[in-house]
Amino acid sequence: MKILTFLLFLVPTLAFSQIKPGEKEDALKIHQLIEQYSQARETRDTVLLKEILTEDVDQLVSNGEWRNGIREAVDGMLRSSTANPGIRKLHVEKIKYLSDEIALVDCRYVLTDPNGSERNLWSSFTVVFIKKSWKISAIRNMNPTRGN
Repeated sequence: MKILTFLLFLVPTLAFSQIKPGEKEDALKIHQLIEQYSQARETRDTVLLKEILTEDVDQLVSNGEWRNGIREAVDGMLRSSTANPGIRKLHVEKIKYLSDEIALVDCRYVLTDPNGSERNLWSSFTVVFIKKSWKISAIRNMNPTRGN
């Protein structure tokens, strides 16, 4: 009876699982990528940023500024981190696979300034699988006016 009950729960889970083979491993790697990005921003590690961003990366920040290409993106990130000191935390909320090599990653982006006040933003990353690793190809930061 226990085996039958177990099978009744296991079969639907296996048959209707939304995660394809390999996606769980990719999801872990994508989570690590976002953590590396967050860490590189905190420590202003330009070497790491250049390793995890594509050459043609583009970024739209919450003030409307576009940063096109890795040089402009990294320089802008350093300026932003200096002008807006604080602790940046990214919490992955959802990963949507568009193909085996492209995924959209939606994150809560919380910036806590030195006084302890928080800015609650959203960040959306387009990540691509190239040269056997996931890299960030595009970043969109949003400052929601409602629904924080």
